[in-house]
Amino acid sequence: MAGQDLSAHVALVTGASRGIGAAVALALAGAGAAVAVNYRERASAAEAIVAKIHEDGGRAIAVAADVSQAAAVAAMVEQVAAALGPIDILVNNAGVAIVRGLDDLTEDDFDRTIAVNLKSAFLCTQAVLPAMRARQWGRIVNISSGAARGAGAIGVHYNASKAGMEGLTRGYAARLVKEGITVNAVAPSLIATDMMGGRTDLARNIPLGRMGQAEEVAQAVAMVLGNDYMTGQTIVLNGGMAFI
Repeated sequence: MAGQDLSAHVALVTGASRGIGAAVALALAGAGAAVAVNYRERASAAEAIVAKIHEDGGRAIAVAADVSQAAAVAAMVEQVAAALGPIDILVNNAGVAIVRGLDDLTEDDFDRTIAVNLKSAFLCTQAVLPAMRARQWGRIVNISSGAARGAGAIGVHYNASKAGMEGLTRGYAARLVKEGITVNAVAPSLIATDMMGGRTDLARNIPLGRMGQAEEVAQAVAMVLGNDYMTGQTIVLNGGMAFI
């Protein structure tokens, strides 16, 4: 984030109480943005991220919302605007990773995964667009996954949700490009977060020889935010496992 000044901007990061979301929230705050740290259940963890931002002289609030629900998203966006100002940076990071094989995947598993991983990105994007359009400037970054293109280890429902997110990214990018709003995706694979459940043994599959770090994903998000010419793209971070 060195050299980047986001002090005139307000960012909403969904699912930001831990892992990649927390790293992104801290990075954006470090660049001067006021940050809304969204969470669904982990209030104390979200408040800890906010406290860290405050300690470093930044502005932040924790905001509870189930981002798969339209009414909750609308209320969240209003709350953030009242506390920090209109949102002009959105990072759609909230997600679930329900590990299921073909034979034990249920309709409920599928529906919940699509709702939390994909529908939430649609709902949040729709909710922040009016403020971005009014300003004629906006940055939307969707956190995808290598599972959007590869076999993945979580399940076909997860693959579908992340592939859908990248399709959503391109669709919005094409329609918003003339309004000063860029929409891109960042697709990490095998990042050492709680979601991986301590599976550091998977590092053997990575040519680089180690898992990725949440802060490295945050660096990619920062790069996207600072580039006016980049839109509709997916930035892949996988330690050399695959090239696209």
